[in-house]
Amino acid sequence: MKTDIYKSILKSKKDGKKQFALLIDPDKTNKSDLKEVIKISNKSKVDFFFVGGSLLTNDSMDDCIRQINSESDIPVVLFPGNILQINHRADAILFLSLISGRNAEMLIGRHVIAAPTLKSSNLEIIPTGYMLIDSGKPTAVSYMSATTPIPNDKNDIAYCTAMAGEMLGLKLIYMDAGSGAKEPISSSMIETVKKNISIPLIVGGGINTPEKALSNCKAGADVIVIGNSIEKNKKLISTIADKIHSF
Repeated sequence: MKTDIYKSILKSKKDGKKQFALLIDPDKTNKSDLKEVIKISNKSKVDFFFVGGSLLTNDSMDDCIRQINSESDIPVVLFPGNILQINHRADAILFLSLISGRNAEMLIGRHVIAAPTLKSSNLEIIPTGYMLIDSGKPTAVSYMSATTPIPNDKNDIAYCTAMAGEMLGLKLIYMDAGSGAKEPISSSMIETVKKNISIPLIVGGGINTPEKALSNCKAGADVIVIGNSIEKNKKLISTIADKIHSF
């Protein structure tokens, strides 16, 4: 394991520093594209690679993580869409409980199946309260999870959900508008959630400019996650990293 991921997030939060996680979907990248992404990420001092997707069809996760590990020292954190996306070559896994929905399989069911495999692995396991926020259009994760996102104007539901997650002992709250979100999560919702929890807050979905990333940092996000926009424009990695790290 390259580092204690959770402790690094806690330390950055305590020091008032923001972190940048680049989301890599193995289905949406090839070896040459990934090589370029890794090279830019190394130069830009990206903090984490989150690896995973709602649905992987090419059986390419292992090769993807192997390549990252061979070309970078940036920690790899699994962001699994299902239990098939557990890989021992990663450094950590976000053990996601979809607390915004009411699908028992996503709250605890699949976790029971995955637990023995994770117990025998060397992965750092980080219990994470995952909250889907409506982005103005259906997303892959809402469809695959068979859950309804929290309405984007219901700040009270969002912060009460996040508070409940912390009270249940979850170590992170991850608010996500979903891949290819039409609208990012509002600053007011991020700010409200942040004020009502003491654990680190991760925010992703629909962040496609340095300005949006900075706005989310100002609102209270501790880790910014960007994926879909980078797939379209790799140059955004360095500009967004600069904004986040300059906060």
